[in-house]
Amino acid sequence: MRIGVALPTDYYEQLTPGVNPVEYLLDQARKLVELGVSAVWLTQRFDYDALAVATLIGRELPGTTVGTAIVPIHPRHPSALAMQAHTAQAAGGGRFELGLGLSLPEIAAGYGNTHPRIRYLREYLSALRELLHTGTVDHTGETLVARSPTRSTMPALHSPVPILLAASGPLTLRVAAELADGALPLLTGPKTLADFTIPTLARRAAAAGRTMPRVIGMVGGVVTADVAGARERAAQQMHRYGEMPAYRALLDRENITDPAELAVIGDEQTMADAVSRYAEAGADELIFALTALGSDRDEERTWALLGELGSH
Repeated sequence: MRIGVALPTDYYEQLTPGVNPVEYLLDQARKLVELGVSAVWLTQRFDYDALAVATLIGRELPGTTVGTAIVPIHPRHPSALAMQAHTAQAAGGGRFELGLGLSLPEIAAGYGNTHPRIRYLREYLSALRELLHTGTVDHTGETLVARSPTRSTMPALHSPVPILLAASGPLTLRVAAELADGALPLLTGPKTLADFTIPTLARRAAAAGRTMPRVIGMVGGVVTADVAGARERAAQQMHRYGEMPAYRALLDRENITDPAELAVIGDEQTMADAVSRYAEAGADELIFALTALGSDRDEERTWALLGELGSH
């Protein structure tokens, strides 16, 4: 199973004033690769641009898979996103993967997008797929217009960029099964993955006459002896998700009350066992986030272990 790490690993604290975020993320990516982690993922924030940094990492670290997990679709027209994805794919020698999602309604509204969410997502992915596969699009829909003035020649360089959709509920899982190459189930534990997520994807993909999309699980965690302290920090960073109805439904499926209960915190065996549970549930790959819940030394131990587990 391929195992990657999402950067930055401490979403709220690491990129402080006075720190060059691009250099910091490049240094983190280099260290991950040195420790055997074969996939680096960039989280989109509101300072640096994840796609631009992914392009730089792909160029700096040949042979490393680099992806976004995730970028919201609202700030970018499909044509603009396709150009950025093609550039990242070329820079990384064909090893770029585009993870995207709807993000929260208030973020979409901040960009002026008040269209029905699922309808817009469907039209967006339809247009984006055409651009990534053929280099051109001619789409006029209810929520989106996308027309190419000329054909792009970039797709000939490498195979089309894989589209990975953040999908957790039944509506987004259906879109992932019908229009994406993979699903990134957010805040989804192994029980929910096995009992709900994967069966839903399989059923919807079969009904659409498509192959089953890849399933890339996302989980937070760290190898540490300070379990209580790391658990407290996880609760501080993850508690707001428990207040969101969509994520609350996922937690209920997993029979847990606090989102932080999904975080994998403990010794090496604890993390290895968690990886095995996700694999047995049907995940094709894993992305670990929040690996800075412990000390710097804990994070390095975590990365080294993930590199080892991912090589088996």
